[in-house]
Formats: sequence, structure tokens, C-alpha cells
Amino acid sequence: MQGQGYIGQALGYADVLATAFSHAMTYRPEDPEWEGRDRFLLSHGHYAIAYYAALLEAGIIPEAELETYGSDDSRLPMSGMATYTPGMEMSGGSLGQGLSIAVGMALGLRQKQSKAWVYNSMSDGELDEGSTWEAAMSAAHYGLSNLINLVDVNKQQADGDSRKILGFEPLQDKWAAFGWYVQRVDGNDLPAVMAAFDNAKSYSGNQPRVILCDTLMGKGVPFLETRDKTILFASMPTNGKKRSRCWTLTNRKECCNEPESTPFKNVGDDRLDC
Repeated sequence: MQGQGYIGQALGYADVLATAFSHAMTYRPEDPEWEGRDRFLLSHGHYAIAYYAALLEAGIIPEAELETYGSDDSRLPMSGMATYTPGMEMSGGSLGQGLSIAVGMALGLRQKQSKAWVYNSMSDGELDEGSTWEAAMSAAHYGLSNLINLVDVNKQQADGDSRKILGFEPLQDKWAAFGWYVQRVDGNDLPAVMAAFDNAKSYSGNQPRVILCDTLMGKGVPFLETRDKTILFASMPTNGKKRSRCWTLTNRKECCNEPESTPFKNVGDDRLDC
């Protein structure tokens, strides 16, 4: 799978991951298995390329290892594996599982009287899963105030606009009705994201916390930014010259008309074969 990855989602969610690792979490880069660490679960495992960038900046993986991404025997597959990826608390890929695992971890840590936090990160598409809401109800029932759930509300999933696949609004009211302390922020506004993490940790109520992060897929790259169509760019050109040329373009159509260029494979409503 070398050269492939969900770049749109990664760019849109980068600010949230950066805040988690550089501002909110407690961990030891030299000892990713330290018992006192905060746990971060990447339920939406296909966001792994953004997560690896965060692990790099956190000092958990070396920069040189990024070159092995997706290759045979690499510790950095397209979806992280808890068995061999440093800093990966769960094996991603099967969506809708993270919050349930996080509830179990939070319960276990509380039983041990640990001061560690559990962060679960998930996509809005995972709100379609019944297991998500079962876990949400359980977290509130047990008063898991050591649990912070992060939801990437980019309004996109494989089959189209998330809101049209299965309407999930009003999200704040839903989570509040399930007994959670709720915040909703612009997930691409770094100061707002930092403040939301601070509020979640300082809140004194005996409730689990959820931060709903409205993000823009492909943030920072104009031809990747979209809110109207589902465009899941699942592969990047492995040829350095082609990749560089594609990144400098600001229009998707122009990019796809590049001679002999195959910059992205697209899955979704707008099926481009480039």
C-alpha cells in the first residue's frame, strides 16, 4: 500500500491531532508503553498518515521511518496496528469500535486509580454505528470523567454526504441527551481547539466529555477542499516529480489533465480516474 493514504481527511484533522500531542496529552516519547501515559485511540484508522505525523512531532517515531510507510514489514501501515506501531493503542480499520474500547480502558484506569486520560478519536461516519451509541450510553452511566471523545465532523463518508446517508444533527443535543459534557468547535481553528481541550480537562462534572470538531477535508490545499462532494483521495503519486507538480496546482481538473500524471485515485460521487 506504499504511496496510498487518505490525504483529505488527514489534512482536515491535523490541527486536532497536533493539539492532542503538543498541548493536551501526557506521555513519554522514549517509552510509548509507560503505564502513566494518556491513551489515544484512533478509531478511524484510515487517518493514520496524520497520526504518524503527530507521532513524529511528538518524538515517538523517527523521521526516517516515515519513508517506510506502507511498505512490506513497515511499522507504519495505512491503518495503524496496535501490535507493532509505536503509540498506537488500537488496530484501526473496522470502524465504530473505538469508543467501546475507550470505555473499557477508562473503566480499567479508574479502577487502578490512574490519573491518565483516555482520548478516543472518531469520524462522523462512525456515528452511523449502533455500537457508538451503546458505548456513549455506557460512558455516561459509569460517569467516566476521564474519557474525552473527539469527533471529526467533516460531513463526508465513502457513500456521500454524511448528513444524507444518515442524518446526525443536532449533534450537540444528542450527546447532551446521552449525558455527556459537549463542546462544538471549528476543528481548523487552532486556538479554539486548544481551548476546547483545556475546557474538557478542567470541567469538574462527573461526565464523559465530547468535542465535536467541524473540519474541512483537504484543509490548506485548494483542490482538495470540498464540502459538497465526497472525494476520498486514496492514493498519491509515488513519483516525486509528479507529486510535486500536483501539489503546486490549485485546481483539481487542471491537475488531472496533466500529461502522464495519475495523481489521485478517487472514490465517491465525483469519480475521477486520475
